[in-house]
Amino acid sequence: MYRRMPASPNTPPRAPAPAHVSPRIAVVACEVLRDEVELLARAQPRVAAIEYLPQLLHNEPACLRRELQAAVDHCEARADIDVIALAYGLCSRGVEDLRHDRCPLVIARAHDCVTLWLGSKERYARYQEKHPGTYWYTPGWIKTGTQPGPDREAHLREKYSAQFDADDVEYLLEQEREWASHYDRAAYISLGADAGETAAQLDYTRRCAACLGWTFDHVQGDATLLRDLFAGPEKWDAARFLIVPPRHGIRMTADDSVLKAVPLEEEKK
Repeated sequence: MYRRMPASPNTPPRAPAPAHVSPRIAVVACEVLRDEVELLARAQPRVAAIEYLPQLLHNEPACLRRELQAAVDHCEARADIDVIALAYGLCSRGVEDLRHDRCPLVIARAHDCVTLWLGSKERYARYQEKHPGTYWYTPGWIKTGTQPGPDREAHLREKYSAQFDADDVEYLLEQEREWASHYDRAAYISLGADAGETAAQLDYTRRCAACLGWTFDHVQGDATLLRDLFAGPEKWDAARFLIVPPRHGIRMTADDSVLKAVPLEEEKK
C-alpha cells in the first residue's frame, strides 16, 4: 500500500514550477529528512513536487522498494515532472530495481542518509574510520523515538510487556543492551536551526550518551549534497550523483562508487 505522508500543517502550499523551468523535478524523500528537504528543496525553482514516505522502511527493504516504486509511478504519471530526485541512500538496498519508463532518477552516491547530512560519502567514511562505534542522532531520527537511550528502553519495555511474560521481556531487553554495546559514541548532526535543530535535541543526545556510557559529539552538517540534489543537472556530477536512465535500475557496487545503473530489460533474459 502506497503510504504518502501528509503535509505538515506549517508547510505552505508548493507553487507550481514555471513552465519554462526545465527539467522539472519531483522529490521523493524519507520523512526523517522532512526538515532538511523543506529548507532546501522548496528554495529551488525546478522542484515541482515533494513526496514523503514513512521513516524506518529501511528495516524492511522489500517494503521500502514497494513504497518507492509506488511513489515513482505516481510522479511519472504527472505530465509536469521530468526528473525524479530520490532523497535516499542505498538504504539496505531498498532503492534497487525501481522501474521507471519516462523520467530519469537521480540519487546521491550514499549508503544511507548520514551521507546526506554530512555532505559527502568521503567525509562519512573518514569519520567512521576514526570513530567506528558511532550512532547518529538527527532532528528527524530523534522525533521517531527509536534512538538508543532511556526513552527507547522504556518504549520497548512497554511494548514487550504487552506481548510476553516478564522473563521474556527481560531477555529481549538484554539483547537490546547487547546490541547497543557495540557502539560507544552518540553523534548529533544537523544543518542548523532552520533545518530542525533545537537545544532540547542536543541536550537529549547528551543525556542518551550519558545513560549509555558513550562519548557525545556535536557534528556540523553540510547541506551541499542535498542542495545540489534538488538544484538540477548542472550540479549532478558523476562523482557525487548517479543519474539512472529510464528502463534502468539502481544496483549496489563493490567499490566506493556505491551505486550503478543497469538495464532492467537485460535482467529478464
